[in-house]
Amino acid sequence: MATAATSHHITSHRQSTDSTTMDKVLLRRAMGRFATGVTVVTTRTPDGKYEGVTANSFNTVSLDPPLVLWSLGRNSASFEGFHAAKHFTVNVLGIGQLPLSRHFSTPKLDKLAGIDHTLGHGGSPVLTGSLAHFECETKSIIDGGDHVIFIGRVINASCREGDPLVFAKGGYHRAVTLVEEITS
Repeated sequence: MATAATSHHITSHRQSTDSTTMDKVLLRRAMGRFATGVTVVTTRTPDGKYEGVTANSFNTVSLDPPLVLWSLGRNSASFEGFHAAKHFTVNVLGIGQLPLSRHFSTPKLDKLAGIDHTLGHGGSPVLTGSLAHFECETKSIIDGGDHVIFIGRVINASCREGDPLVFAKGGYHRAVTLVEEITS
């Protein structure tokens, strides 16, 4: 049985062929309607410095070979470190890890100071208590405008039970399981 969906337009803007005319505030608001999980991506730079950033741009690329991607803004304080590193770990955060998301989303000299972790493949930090983690070898770095896209081959992964931390409409949320009713 199909249900009718109603669409309410708060604001609308048709983009012209000139991409500079797109309303960036509207674009950000519209993209915020797409809920994502919350991750912290970590690495160890060639000179031994640990880096970590909160990212919701994580996604699966392929299961065979096992590839994932995430993106980082070119103006990020951690950009050079991630760009130079050969490995990274994507740590998927659970509902109780909101403080970790906030910690890694603000500039700090030593992002791992006081954060419980172990070292994974290539020396990238694996955050204790994460719902899942993916230890990766960087395979490609692709230009993505004001961001770069990192594609990594998954070398090791693990997961545990728990509820994921969700980000949508500019804020943190809890995932809720919906039960679809079937009518005969």
